[in-house]
Order: sequence, then structure tokens, then C-alpha cells
Amino acid sequence: MPTKPSRARRMVRDGKAVGKWNDAGIYYIQLTADPSGTQTQPIHLGCDPGTSYSGIAVQSAHFTLYTAHLVLPFQRIKERLGATVIKNGKVIKNVRGKALQRRVRRGRRINRKIAFHLRAHRQKRFSNRRQSKLPPSIKASRLMEIRVITELSKIFPITSIIYEVVKADVDRTSGRMGARSGKGFSPVMVAQYWAMEQLEVIAPVIKRHGWQKDGNGTSQIRKHLSLIKCTDKKAQMPEAHAVDGIALAASQFVRYKIVQTTDEHGYEWRGSVETTPSEFRIITRPAYFRRALHFDNPGKGGVRKRKGGTVTPFGFRAGDKVQVATKGQVITGWVGGFTDTSKSKKVSVYDVNWKRLGQYGLKQISMIRRSNKLCVI
Repeated sequence: MPTKPSRARRMVRDGKAVGKWNDAGIYYIQLTADPSGTQTQPIHLGCDPGTSYSGIAVQSAHFTLYTAHLVLPFQRIKERLGATVIKNGKVIKNVRGKALQRRVRRGRRINRKIAFHLRAHRQKRFSNRRQSKLPPSIKASRLMEIRVITELSKIFPITSIIYEVVKADVDRTSGRMGARSGKGFSPVMVAQYWAMEQLEVIAPVIKRHGWQKDGNGTSQIRKHLSLIKCTDKKAQMPEAHAVDGIALAASQFVRYKIVQTTDEHGYEWRGSVETTPSEFRIITRPAYFRRALHFDNPGKGGVRKRKGGTVTPFGFRAGDKVQVATKGQVITGWVGGFTDTSKSKKVSVYDVNWKRLGQYGLKQISMIRRSNKLCVI
């Protein structure tokens, strides 16, 4: 169970515990001896999933223990899967990058100057129309939520996970997603139910809707707790999405119930919960490029240049958290690339939103921790 910082410092000082950092950005202590007791209080985790951003909160009856704003990799993966093709002077979009590369490889392999029955064609090995796969962009977002919740479950004795679901159908006529189209079945919903199945391994998962007829929806509970929600979804602050996570977790302590007595009949709130200021973390994924075989098109002389990769010749890896001493100040960032020439040997350092802070010499950089594929501030 969480304890006061002063008590934790004394336990580390006296050798009763060892201080450590969690991948979700939490400082905790690990006891070196058996604890005085094993009784825990109910702690609930609320997750408000979204397309580009998600909010997570850990709540007990008297304290808000942790909040986080997740910047999901949905848009980045969607852009990397696609490619822009120019044909007859016109830009053709929505062409998949993998499909385009496959066509290029197939064009190099097949000799179209010979008869068709002599070409290097092959029969299909399986039908790719019978698979039930999730889109990579949506699945990556749900996997990031599962990763963070898994890290939190190693620290907090989570009693239950409250997961908000949305009803999003696909309009077959326009191809757009909407809550009231009523046609088709959205992969967003499929991914949500798949994520809840994965989270069942950690703790019981409770499904909730943003608006419920019984008054126990996320929005109603948030208003009851006087939690202010920001209208700017891109804002990296608790009021953007984390407050919905608090409301979801708090729904296990307060309920809107029917009251029937001889004198009155109606509804009222039952139970109590206290929301308090807590640790707030912004969590993203490193946006470096994994190692690819080569660029799509060869350069001069038919030489294909190296593309992507996470290893540098200086001992650092892409995604490593480092500290940089420059111009009388110390900044923290993550390794994202390097320059290795006879005149310059530098490492590129990026911030949590993966915007380059600059290129720095090897003597200016010191390692904080190896890459865990999460950027947390």
C-alpha cells in the first residue's frame, strides 16, 4: 500500500527497503524484510481509452494515487503503413506502404519478357480473407494501455479495472465512423473487447459507458465529483483525459441509486470518495525507425543505403533515457539517432513528444537508463 514519503525515506535510510523506479514513472520502495502486515485497501484503476489519447487513474477511497496521459501511437503507425504515390502527375493517397514495397519486389523478381506460364508466379498459400486481425494502428494503441496498466499492477494491489467502452459503427456508404450510423461493426469496438480480455489476467474488468441511463456514466460521476474537464484533447494535463480515469475508478465507491421511502421517491448519490492531487505522468512511445533492409529506391551506382536501426556505434541505443549537460543547464531526453563522420560524432536527443532537442557530443551525454520503449515525464 502507498505510504508517506517521509516514512519511505526513513526505511531506505535504515536499510529496511531499497528505492526503485517503475517503468510507469513511479518511485517505490522494495522491502528487504517481511512486512508487518499484508492487509490492503480496495484500489481501483480507471482507463478511458481513445483514438489518439487515453487517460488512466488509480484511486482509493481517500486518495487519488496516480494519473497518466497516454499519447497513443495510432496516427504515427497509420502514416508509416501508408505511402504517397505520384501517377501521371497526380498524387494518389491511401496506398499501403507494405503493399507498395511488395509490388516493387515482385516486379524485380518476375521477368515479364517471357511467356506467362514460364514466369516465376506461385499459387497462394492461404486465404487472407479469413483472418480476424485487428488493424495495426488500433492494436498498438490498446497494447500501450495494457503495457502501462501491467506496470501499475506490479506496484498497486488493484482490486478491479474499470474500462470505458464506446459504441462506434462504420457507415458503409461513407466509410466514416460514427456513433449513430448503425451500419457495420467498428474495429474500434473489437479492439476494446479484445483489450478487456487481456486485462482480465490482471484484475476483474468492469465495463462502463460514457453516458448511462442509470446516471452512473463517466460524465455524470465526473460532474458529481466536481472534476473539471478540458475541451482541448491535445492538452497534456490531467483535465484532458485523466479526470475521466478518476471518475471511472471512483465509480466503485459512489453510486446513483433509487431512494424509495414512505415520504419520498427519487434518486440520490450513495457512498463517498475523496479525489486529491496526485502524481501526473505523460507517457509516449519512442518514434524511432526500426531497422529496415534498405531504402525503397537505390541510389547512384545501384547502392541501397541503410535505413533505420536502434544501435549506435557509441554504446547508446535509440530510446535510451539520457542526461545532457549543455550551456550551463542539464536537460533530459531520449536518444533517437546519431551522426558518425570523420569530422563529427554526435548523438541526437529528443523530448517526450519526439521533437529533437539537438545533437550533442559524447562527453556531454550520460546514461540514465536503458530503453524500455516508453517515454515518461
